[in-house]
Amino acid sequence: MSDASTEGSAAQATDGKPSGSRFWALALGSVGVVFGDIGTSPLYAFKESLHHINVRNHEAAGIAVGPDTDLTTIPLLRDDVLGVISLMLWSLIIVVTIKYIFILTRLDNKGEGGTLSLMALVSRTIGRRTPLLFLIAICGAGMFFGDALLTPAMSVLSAVEGVTVIEELQGKVEPFIIPVAIGLLTGLFLIQKRGTSIVGRLFGPICLVWFLTLGALGLYHIIQDGMAIFAAFSPHHAIMFLATHQLLGFIVLGSVFLCVTGAEALYADMGHFGRRPIVATWIWLVLPCLALNYLGQGAMVLAHPETTANPFFLMAPDVLQAPLVILATMATIVASQAVITGAYSMAQQAVQLGLLPRLQIVNTSAKELGQIYMPQVNWMLLAGVVFLVVAFRSSSALAAAYGVSVIGAMITSTLLAFIAAQRIWKMSVWLSALIVLPFVAIESVFLASNLLKVPQGGYVPLLIASVMMLMFWTWTRGARLLTERTRNSVTLEDVIKSLDVKLPHIVKGTAVFLTAEPNSAPTALLHNLKHNKVIHENNVVLTVKTADVPYVPDDKKLSFEEISPHFNRLTMKFGFMETPNVTYGLTLAKKKTELSFDIMSTSFFLSRRTLLADGKHGMPLWQDHLFIFLNRNATNATEFFRIPTSRVVEMGSQLTI
Repeated sequence: MSDASTEGSAAQATDGKPSGSRFWALALGSVGVVFGDIGTSPLYAFKESLHHINVRNHEAAGIAVGPDTDLTTIPLLRDDVLGVISLMLWSLIIVVTIKYIFILTRLDNKGEGGTLSLMALVSRTIGRRTPLLFLIAICGAGMFFGDALLTPAMSVLSAVEGVTVIEELQGKVEPFIIPVAIGLLTGLFLIQKRGTSIVGRLFGPICLVWFLTLGALGLYHIIQDGMAIFAAFSPHHAIMFLATHQLLGFIVLGSVFLCVTGAEALYADMGHFGRRPIVATWIWLVLPCLALNYLGQGAMVLAHPETTANPFFLMAPDVLQAPLVILATMATIVASQAVITGAYSMAQQAVQLGLLPRLQIVNTSAKELGQIYMPQVNWMLLAGVVFLVVAFRSSSALAAAYGVSVIGAMITSTLLAFIAAQRIWKMSVWLSALIVLPFVAIESVFLASNLLKVPQGGYVPLLIASVMMLMFWTWTRGARLLTERTRNSVTLEDVIKSLDVKLPHIVKGTAVFLTAEPNSAPTALLHNLKHNKVIHENNVVLTVKTADVPYVPDDKKLSFEEISPHFNRLTMKFGFMETPNVTYGLTLAKKKTELSFDIMSTSFFLSRRTLLADGKHGMPLWQDHLFIFLNRNATNATEFFRIPTSRVVEMGSQLTI
């Protein structure tokens, strides 16, 4: 869910219907941010699909296939090439165009899309977050983080490998491919703290040139090598390929699926650009250019069988191959940037929805809403991406791992769409099933095909997703148990009544007590009364909540209640795409409520707990230790809630969980 270009605030304000120059600006921005990932698929999708067929052909001819075997010696059959291209075209039409463009983009949560956003929308409609919703959502989110690790490694490595097709460099550059790829990726992650706008301002123009280049190369080879390739638009060729090849066709499907990797971004980034710009850009630019390129690759390999080793880069004439490698590398950096910032947005949503502990969120733009940088997420992604590049060492090896995470995320969004169709669109179970079953069937076949790759590397995204799901489950469960353990039986009203009987010493100024339970007496308040035996003139019991909508307008952010002459209850609500800012909320409260205070004479009282594990209060010991580890590495409340550090008083306690 990329926040690299956050014109989304404008898109939401216009209900996804920007007009005039704003529409074109959003459309241009979406070219890079939304479609950067799927736009780099021609680098490897067709090549990997043909690889399986070439291996079968050589083995059938009695030729032993090894790492150095030349797989271009046996020409491909016309029906095989048409079958693969047909499968790719219809995957783009059914999975991307029909599912995402025509269905999922209509299931928005106040303009926002994505797995966690859809979970929040359905939860609000139902009135609660059910275990089934929670399971589907965390599975999708876990798969997305696997995609966020694999996309930069796969895309950048496949682009750098393009230098091997340049005749003057063949045999000389192979030892440098891994170091160059790692250098590019490391540099990309290092500049994240400077803000996504550094790369973001180049997103649209670079990818616009990239897509036009894809279309031009494809059209060139269609005209030169044969217009008959347009026969691939007939689904007959796709069906016959699967029917005649059976097991081989099933294996090839796993690589064909690589042509739709990145489709989740169409839905996830909807809040940043609006539905209309994304739909228009896909239909009028991205889909035609991708289709032309795949058709051109197919026409070329039929006319020139020797190009099957690396069909994309060999589409360019010799004199243009070096510029194409440079352009491809820039495009893959754009695609990587988009998924990195998408990981930030996903992590922010997970934190706000209570699925992860508080993580440091740095706003990198004073002008554009949503441009954030998350250091912990950034360094974990860098470490994971570098490890994948070093471990797999080639884009072909990474391809085995790549598809599993993407198809997993797609299936979860389909299941959520089934629930949403009933709850939001008020459709019957049968009609909802009629809409989503075709997608479930197709994606299940893709999933089964990709699972064949588990021994070759497909276990990597499954492992990443499992770790993320374990963290989501542990944090959610542990936080709930901790709340139950620390819920104070003493209500705020009981404390106020006791103060009426015996009023302690009153000091000037305002005290703000943060608490998750507005009706219970905050632990910090009880400690202050017990140890310091004072209260302030004004005491505010503050609760910060996350709403099930992306953004909460200022006029709905606050809920204020005067309890007694010295006590007030204040609740702040922030959307799950916002960064909670207590200082800003109190400034609003000063304007819109009866609260009167000076922020520089206000003290913020927070409770800090030291947790100890014993495995006897609801979770096994290992999970207690994991929860404590997550809690210990969480960003402190002062920084997370944007509270002035010089005004904070922390009251410590120790608790066994």
